[in-house]
Amino acid sequence: MQLTLLKSKLHRATVTHAELDYEGSLSIDANLMQAANIMPFEQLHVYNVNNGERFTTYAISGEAASGVIGVNGAAAHKADPGDLLIICTYAVLDQAEATRFNPALIYLTADNAISHRSHGVLAAA
Repeated sequence: MQLTLLKSKLHRATVTHAELDYEGSLSIDANLMQAANIMPFEQLHVYNVNNGERFTTYAISGEAASGVIGVNGAAAHKADPGDLLIICTYAVLDQAEATRFNPALIYLTADNAISHRSHGVLAAA
């Protein structure tokens, strides 16, 4: 059996710009991509906390230490600068792999600096 599990998450990333006239994708600070184990051109699922929009795109590496989170192309209709995003990747694992797997969860400040990291989701109170 194959299971699809959360591989990584950038939680509450702040959109720094939205550029409609671009080929497409989501630009992410290279340091954040590395911290979340996101590869260039990897598929992303993006959830906009501000307006409820959800979309799928791919990652492109932005300038390291810039804090950039740029929504490009058609997806620019779904997010505005200042919006908060949850950016997720998923992996397909067999059951044995899934029992040993821990996602990379990266929590961000308002300026897209890493506030803390986790390998599990905290239960709501």
